Amino acid sequence: MLGFLVVAVVVLGLLGGVHWYVWRRLVRDVTVRGSVARRLGTGAAFVLPALAVGALVSARAGAPFWLQQVVAWPGYLWLALLLYLTLALVVGEAVRPVLRRVLERRDIAAAPQAVAAPSAPAPVPVTVPAPAPEAPEAAAPAEPEAPEPVGVAPGATAVSRRLFVSRVVGGAAAPAAVGTVGYGTYGVLRGPRVKRVTVPLAKIPRALHGYRIAVVSDIHIGPILGRAHTQRIVETINATQPDLIAVVGDLVDGSVENLGSAAEPLARLRARHGSFFVTGNHEYFSGADAWVDHVRELGLRPLRNERLEIAAGFDLAGVDDIAGESEGKGPDFAAALGDRDRAKAAVLLAHQPIVIDDAVRHGVDLQLSGHTHGGQLWPGNYLAELANPTVAGLERYGDTQLYVSRGAGAWGPPVRVGAPSDITVVQLASKQA
Repeated sequence: MLGFLVVAVVVLGLLGGVHWYVWRRLVRDVTVRGSVARRLGTGAAFVLPALAVGALVSARAGAPFWLQQVVAWPGYLWLALLLYLTLALVVGEAVRPVLRRVLERRDIAAAPQAVAAPSAPAPVPVTVPAPAPEAPEAAAPAEPEAPEPVGVAPGATAVSRRLFVSRVVGGAAAPAAVGTVGYGTYGVLRGPRVKRVTVPLAKIPRALHGYRIAVVSDIHIGPILGRAHTQRIVETINATQPDLIAVVGDLVDGSVENLGSAAEPLARLRARHGSFFVTGNHEYFSGADAWVDHVRELGLRPLRNERLEIAAGFDLAGVDDIAGESEGKGPDFAAALGDRDRAKAAVLLAHQPIVIDDAVRHGVDLQLSGHTHGGQLWPGNYLAELANPTVAGLERYGDTQLYVSRGAGAWGPPVRVGAPSDITVVQLASKQA
């Protein structure tokens, strides 16, 4: 409990600090004190983080599902926008001094220079007749004065220069962040694209050369991505005409009561040898046992630390996610892979790639995983690399190959940047062919 409180305080402190920085650069530095823009910007600096926190905690706090949906869109989108606003403004910190220096030099070059008057020629002595006594002396015309320097007082010039630079940097950062988030949101709502990967397996018989497994992970049906999202994924998978479908965890973010209807299109999945499901960590936040029962009703076969033979050609095994260990469950590799004939190939469905070492020890030929989202929001891929052996794609670990999908949905912000969503058709290639 103490550890959770410490983490919560650190996260809230970091969130508050980032919001203060963004408010300072985008509101305080570019608006006039007391203006409507300043008041609106300051109000948003309180409302938006409140919505973000609400989106993050509403489900765990047991809020009604309609309220989760209300706060999810603005709250999660703001988190994504906050990330890219902060990154753009940090880049702008390097631009600020350069731009100020350029403006200073321009102002100095444009300042009016005093022009020296030409020296008068030496007077030539002449004889001037005396004026008549009755004629008054005419007044000589006044000499024109030198013009005063045109410009603003030095202090005011510095202030206006800082304001101009702040508005230039903020004016560039805001549309850059909005454009990035907008394009990333479009990519998620458009739906995942199909990716095809060929994986040679020495133990696959010649008769199964070209066998197609449609791998889909991290669908994340929830308050934002609902039934239409599920339907797009089902249509995309069916269009590939796979021999087998593997749903490798993180199907949902919520209870069967709230999201059961949104998952119903999964009943229309079609594959020659069926559709299979293993739990991910988010199922254990959402009632894993209830979801296992529900997907079974929809026609998917859950693999909970078990295996079966596919087409007399290879073993298909599945293990529960390691998050289940908090409930006394979790992966059991001995139950799923023990006492099997290692002369046959084994394909393992496991949500998290981190279990690859167990797969290697149990003689798995190919592990299919998800969980990482490929980082989802750049530069999140660098953080994902710290916690996972493979973030996305196909890699080899000893005699075992690991394929990690970027996932078909998104957790939190419905945004992907630098990590497009995918459904992967893994085509097995026999070395005997």
